[in-house]
Amino acid sequence: MAIKEVGIIMNGVTGRMGTNQHLIRSIVAIREQGGIELSNGDKIMPDPILVGRREHRLKELADQFNLSRWTTDVEEALADDYNQIYFDSQTTVRRAEGIRRAIKAGKHIYCEKPTAESTEEALELAMLTKEAGVKNGVVQDKLYLPGLLKLKRLIDSGFFGEMLSVRMEFGYWVFEGDWQEGQRPSWNYRKEDGGGIIVDMFAHWRYVITHLFGNIKSLSCMGATHIDKRIDENGEEYTCTADDAAYGTFELDNGVIVQANSSWAVRVNREDLLTIQVDGTEGSAVAGLRDCKIQHRVNTPKPVWNPDIPNPFDFQSQWQDVPANQEFDNAFKVQWEMFLKHVVADEAYDLDLLEGAKGTQLSDLALKSWSERCWVDVPALELQEASR
Repeated sequence: MAIKEVGIIMNGVTGRMGTNQHLIRSIVAIREQGGIELSNGDKIMPDPILVGRREHRLKELADQFNLSRWTTDVEEALADDYNQIYFDSQTTVRRAEGIRRAIKAGKHIYCEKPTAESTEEALELAMLTKEAGVKNGVVQDKLYLPGLLKLKRLIDSGFFGEMLSVRMEFGYWVFEGDWQEGQRPSWNYRKEDGGGIIVDMFAHWRYVITHLFGNIKSLSCMGATHIDKRIDENGEEYTCTADDAAYGTFELDNGVIVQANSSWAVRVNREDLLTIQVDGTEGSAVAGLRDCKIQHRVNTPKPVWNPDIPNPFDFQSQWQDVPANQEFDNAFKVQWEMFLKHVVADEAYDLDLLEGAKGTQLSDLALKSWSERCWVDVPALELQEASR
């Protein structure tokens, strides 16, 4: 058995997602389990070098997790041939330039989304990786959440019969920062810094809808900035210039209609921060982040509208839980393991920068729909469309 060490430049690792999901729950967790075993018995051992602008925080993280490598000089890390992969979880406005430099240095690319600030720039990055011959991937973590994996199992089994419609509800109340500290960074609410829930969430909705329910044909979107003033990390009031809620409807090629509400200004009265209800001729399901419940056609109650009497139905009790039947690992870690196997052992992998560009395209079209107050078609996106 051979141990194959893989140097990974982790740029932006001091941010919320970079620290929690990518460093602690993915790379550190993989190291603590002894690496990733390949089919031939060899193991992949990720060896990260932490990169960021805050030297004290990098050192703090390295010491906490017994890591020896960190730097504030990304060019130094890129110049080291030992580092095979460049990972980027910086803010969106910094990501494309970081990826360009890493491609030029011959590194394989793995990054958060959105991959760029426009569809054209996202396509350019995908084309650059193709020309350079480097492997690339984009984080699409929600595909590996336990609740959505159970939902995918139902779809693959034919449980729904003819699928009719999907309703997705995402969001929670993000405090304004005056009497309670906000749970999200202030840049999320400034358009000029790459903020906005459409830019943030529609990249997710693109891959969730496409991989589970079908190809998106057209969409309509209404955005809103419900809360126009917030308090930043320094206690200063600022004006919110980006949308904090979006209300989208998607028409799929197969006739399924998907509604997706996304909001950072909604109080949760549902079973999870994300719920997805799928209705079909033979049955329905509601999936959250971890759980999924179903109601088959033969178990569907027959309520009659009568507002003059108390509701006689306990609707919640009429659904059945979908069993796990397996152990589910952290969604981010699962995809990291897939990408590392792709780089080291050339295992199949298709969640690449072109897929990331399709997410950016959906965000751009949603913003266009909102601005022009109209339905817009979603054209196929091909790599040869990139122009530089």
